[in-house]
Amino acid sequence: MIRNLKGWVPYLVLLTALIGRAEYCAAEEHVPRVTVLIAYYSLSGFTEKMAVEVAQGAKSVAGTRVVLRRVGEVTAPELFSSDALIVGSPVYWSNMAGEVKTFFDDWQFKFGIFPEFKMKNKLGAAFTTGGQNAGGKELTMLTILAAMLQNQMIVLSGGGAFGASATTEQDSPGLNESELGEARVLGKRVAEVASIMKRASAR
Repeated sequence: MIRNLKGWVPYLVLLTALIGRAEYCAAEEHVPRVTVLIAYYSLSGFTEKMAVEVAQGAKSVAGTRVVLRRVGEVTAPELFSSDALIVGSPVYWSNMAGEVKTFFDDWQFKFGIFPEFKMKNKLGAAFTTGGQNAGGKELTMLTILAAMLQNQMIVLSGGGAFGASATTEQDSPGLNESELGEARVLGKRVAEVASIMKRASAR
């Protein structure tokens, strides 16, 4: 009897593997997809490079769709259909760039976000680049996060205390791997939390 079963062992192993794979695929289908919108302004190219790394971090989380746009290119459907928004800006006079401020202003003036608070309970995060070691990077991220809080969003940090940041002049010209790593950490954390929230809301 045992000798007769020996010939079936490879087929039984293959069948078990196929069943396991089918169960895994079925589980994957039930994982809700999340959309992370990354909107940025960049003049020198540094903030754009950070944005690309933020996107890579978000893409590393299974089931995440990433939309990468300059702030002036974001449409109302893209904004309101996103599960999370990560905004990046260079530091201009210890504040976000005027183009990023216009982006937030357009939420109402062009997109009609109020009075429904159409970004309510969506996740928000920030990243920035600045030439100086202490030139206002944290203030810039805080102004971005403040605009999100005003719209009843849920804000996250990641990569640093208030988000990911990079110094691009003085003793640290350009972007180093540590700063790019911060950007990836931010993107990954936002995508992970967005996925957790999406699963919870789907129950």
